[in-house]
Amino acid sequence: MTAAPAAPPRLEGLAGLGPIGLAELTAQAELQVRRDRKYVLPLSELATLLPALGRDTRILDIDGIRLFRYASVYFDTADLLCFRLTALRRRRRFKVRTRTYLDSGTCLLEVKTEGVRGGTVKTRLAYERQHHDDLGPGRWFVDAVLEDLDVSGLVFAPALATHYLRSTLYLPASQSRVTIDIDLSWTGPGRAAPDLSLPDLSLPGIAVVETKTRAAASEVDRLLWARGHRPASISKYATGLAALRPELPSAPWRRLLRRHFHPAAPACPAPAADRRTETCTVPPS
Repeated sequence: MTAAPAAPPRLEGLAGLGPIGLAELTAQAELQVRRDRKYVLPLSELATLLPALGRDTRILDIDGIRLFRYASVYFDTADLLCFRLTALRRRRRFKVRTRTYLDSGTCLLEVKTEGVRGGTVKTRLAYERQHHDDLGPGRWFVDAVLEDLDVSGLVFAPALATHYLRSTLYLPASQSRVTIDIDLSWTGPGRAAPDLSLPDLSLPGIAVVETKTRAAASEVDRLLWARGHRPASISKYATGLAALRPELPSAPWRRLLRRHFHPAAPACPAPAADRRTETCTVPPS
């Protein structure tokens, strides 16, 4: 999972933006509790969007790098509880993943849950990189974060790996962040060190733009709306898994799958019947 792309693409329009360091970005807009809006658009349209950004927009720059390599491993149960809670739009859905920042070697264990009014809450734990595909050392953390859901009896295993390149922008006026993900690819379970040149699914022609705000729409949201783009329901984990396994429920992403996703590998065998989905929908706190 640590291999690098041979020739990382560049995003035109980012070079002229002022830099912001990681410490300052975290101080200004950490936004661990936030409202996310995601947009899926062709790279050609992204190229016309970037020059329209305000001059005060700043870009995360670490040692001259502005486009960073990310790798995530998502964990789920044998009957894909996390996936099904998302596919069926349950309010108390959650995701468990490790995220590795390949340029720095930093690895984090993350639990994402739904907050009030549709917001996203992300809780993190520093993690050893060699355990990126092993939940064992951090299982105590997952159980603690999800204590009210009582997941201690569930068995989690790697279900999907994702790789992509990301640039992060800071918008001072709204104190919000924007991430731009390109060169997205997905690899199913069964390959401990997958060959990134042979993913199960890749989408080199699209970008996923995500705005992360405290509540109100950001300048980039309004700019995208003016150009006819609307927020899309997309989850790197759930949408990618639905694309790779067409027998799974996919109603929230059906239109998106038809338009943008093109699986490159046969579907995996159907999972065991899911009964847990009906019994883990506890009332919101």
